[in-house]
Amino acid sequence: MADMNPAQESAVKKPLPLVADETPPTPLRCWTGAAISGAIATALYYLTLSIHSTFANKPLPVGNSLAVSIGSAVRTLVLGMSCLALVTFGIATVGLVALGIQLLFQPKGSDA
Repeated sequence: MADMNPAQESAVKKPLPLVADETPPTPLRCWTGAAISGAIATALYYLTLSIHSTFANKPLPVGNSLAVSIGSAVRTLVLGMSCLALVTFGIATVGLVALGIQLLFQPKGSDA
């Protein structure tokens, strides 16, 4: 570090230590998070359904093969991203509900 100028020395700082959250998870907190995540997943389900029906009712342009290829790719990407978000929030909901159930049956003093 002796051959670094002051600008380089300030850029090479040690990272701050990460502090764990001190509040333990409770079933109520898990189920509140699951309710929020479930609401978002439900909204995304209806959004995905709307996107799918809109794309199904509007045909792709016929005439230019490049336009058909680009249109098909855009439709696939939009629907795929919507489904990815839906599945992500759905899995988070299931996991939070399961964690809340696990915390109900877990002894209070055990860490594992």
